[in-house]
Amino acid sequence: MGERSEFQGVIGRTRPESTPWWPPEPRPPEGAPNVLVVVLDDVGFAQLGCYGSDLDTPNLDALAAGGLQYTNFHTTALCSPTRACVLTGRNHHTAGIGRVVDLSSGFPGYDGHLPDSCGTLPQMLTPHGYAAYAVGKWHLTPEHEHHLGATRRRWPLGRGFERWYGFFDGETSQFGPTLLSDNHYVPAPGDHDDGYHLTEDLVDHALTFLGDLRAVQPDKPWLLYLCPGACHSPHQTPPEWRERYRGRFDQGWDAWREATFARQVDTGVLPAGTELSPRPPWVPAWDDLSDDQRRVSARYMECFAAFLTHFDHQLGRVLDRLRETGELDDTLIMVLSDNGASSEGGPNGSVNDIRNWNVLEMSVEEAVDRIDEIGGPTIHNNYPWGWTVAGNTPFKRWKRETHEGGVCDPLIVHWPAGIAARGERRRQYTHAVDLLPTVLEAVGVEAPAVIDGVDQQPIAGTSFRYCFDDADAPDRHTVQYYEMLGSRALYQDGWKAVTYHPIADTSIHIDDDPWELYHVAVDPSECHDLAADEPERLQAMIERWWQEAEANQVLPVDTDLLTAILGLERPGVADRTHYEFRPGGGPVPETCTVNVRNRSHAVTAELSGPLGDAEGILLVQGSVLGGWVLYVAGGRLHYAHNLAGLEQHRVASAEPLDPAARTLGLRFERTGEHRGVAHLLADGVEVGAGEVPRFTPVRFAITGDGLHCGEHWGVPVVGDYRAPFRFTGSLHRVLVDVEGEPFSDPEAEVHDSLRRQ
Repeated sequence: MGERSEFQGVIGRTRPESTPWWPPEPRPPEGAPNVLVVVLDDVGFAQLGCYGSDLDTPNLDALAAGGLQYTNFHTTALCSPTRACVLTGRNHHTAGIGRVVDLSSGFPGYDGHLPDSCGTLPQMLTPHGYAAYAVGKWHLTPEHEHHLGATRRRWPLGRGFERWYGFFDGETSQFGPTLLSDNHYVPAPGDHDDGYHLTEDLVDHALTFLGDLRAVQPDKPWLLYLCPGACHSPHQTPPEWRERYRGRFDQGWDAWREATFARQVDTGVLPAGTELSPRPPWVPAWDDLSDDQRRVSARYMECFAAFLTHFDHQLGRVLDRLRETGELDDTLIMVLSDNGASSEGGPNGSVNDIRNWNVLEMSVEEAVDRIDEIGGPTIHNNYPWGWTVAGNTPFKRWKRETHEGGVCDPLIVHWPAGIAARGERRRQYTHAVDLLPTVLEAVGVEAPAVIDGVDQQPIAGTSFRYCFDDADAPDRHTVQYYEMLGSRALYQDGWKAVTYHPIADTSIHIDDDPWELYHVAVDPSECHDLAADEPERLQAMIERWWQEAEANQVLPVDTDLLTAILGLERPGVADRTHYEFRPGGGPVPETCTVNVRNRSHAVTAELSGPLGDAEGILLVQGSVLGGWVLYVAGGRLHYAHNLAGLEQHRVASAEPLDPAARTLGLRFERTGEHRGVAHLLADGVEVGAGEVPRFTPVRFAITGDGLHCGEHWGVPVVGDYRAPFRFTGSLHRVLVDVEGEPFSDPEAEVHDSLRRQ
């Protein structure tokens, strides 16, 4: 908060002798536009219609046709870091977000704590009379600060936004999301059976925020930071949207890639002479797949395409509102993706990504058997590598890596009142750090030297407003470093030095990573490595990379993620042996609550009165993708454990419960590695027992599904109940006691964190 303005009225002994005065309200510069920043997730360079694909994105294509399409725009290769760049205008390591916040470590460039010295765009605009709203994905708050007892300093409202509705994590279920409103958790307003979908909900809230503002202040400019889940896995949409694409990708990724590349060349998305990088050898040819593999792989892509088209349709609702209110021409719209297409589906695609993190089996046969579920609420689907490579056409490699497939992404800019050009493309080099200074120049304000008493670090980005109406303007952003999980690159005046480092491979030292050199001004797809031809240039660029690394807090380059988790203490919630939960609160994130994995544990639900005929949830953790639940239904006590959607282990009381019961519980007796026997208790007496032969080893959930007491927000762990299934009796509290040391599998947790981005 700023200091109180010095009073400029008159204070006399009485009211008649005095003159009141109020400090003036901040006013934006004359002609300052509204600002809409849309950050898509995991959308590759070639996946929007206007960038060469045959996916239906009419509203995004119309924005490009009415504005500018940047074809040399770059990001950091990963989610949280790119968003830090967009919101602060600083490089991601400078902002403490050197990698995703889930993999923070105790070094300044990687601690996951966005510093106060890196002020955000809303912190820079609201003092000039702007309203500032965030809707959708955040992913800039460390996991240990997601709980309701945490500081709110790094929640959206703590970083300058005035309202927020969305989710914390890298991904969430589109049918049963874990949602927050401003500074607290809220249940989703519906579920799959009600026709609920997160994208529609997010757009509803965005329109509500703008409507609330215009109901009172018709002329106040606004900033809307709109970040859908699209198109991060799970690729979930209402079924009618999936049906639109049935059969559209049966030709496979090789043919799709060739056709997309041809359109990119014909329409000028790519400069003349660009070559299509070869399909990497570890990605199979479409024709080499079995019939079942082709059938399932095509369905995975249908679901991705439906997700993108569905979002495009919802974005159209925002654009329609702006047309209706007459604000579209005066709104600066920037649409980008945070990184290249995702390879997290692996070689065959995925029906439940939690399987990978728990080292559990997944087969093409299962995907065939469940093909009609893919894209719905019971599946966490992601497409296979072949579609990843196709989505990044014409580039090589993908998200998380610093070759162009990971860092070259779509950017559309639309502002009729401020840009004379229509439907033109720009090849000037631009980067995610450039968006903030471009917005500030368009608004007509400068980045402040001090925010809330904190001296600010310099803006790293370069405004690209200079090329809005000058397609031939020389580049102003001429040098940019990259580092992501050990992979590194340097762009300099049309050249790029780049090296790939195998993720989390401690056997390879970074000095042994071979560097490649490309003249990307004429070879944007990195097809011709000139390292052997230009050794002096390459060495100079490598040395410049180290200089940039030192200046931007990249050091130490930490490729040993296993050591980071094992050896570097992170702040958080200390493990203890006794926990207490009460109904009526929000979910407790998995990383902040009791760890029952591979441990004996006891759950005791205390009632305030006799059980009677009450039923509902006592305690639950996770969702349909994996978790466990203790509940009462049909007069019996039930316990169910869902092993990542692969197996369900159930125990129920043998007889109906005594209506006079005052405590209900579970005693889980560990009998071996990740196995045990579940004993059900009523008033301390065993009423049922059953074996759990395989207990979840690493993690129950990845989509923000936490632990709930007395009800369940989300997609049910098992199909025996429909959320929220609130307990109808008088539940006082639920106690959980655990024995032994908390179990963790650091190597699996590394892969968990990497796959969730």
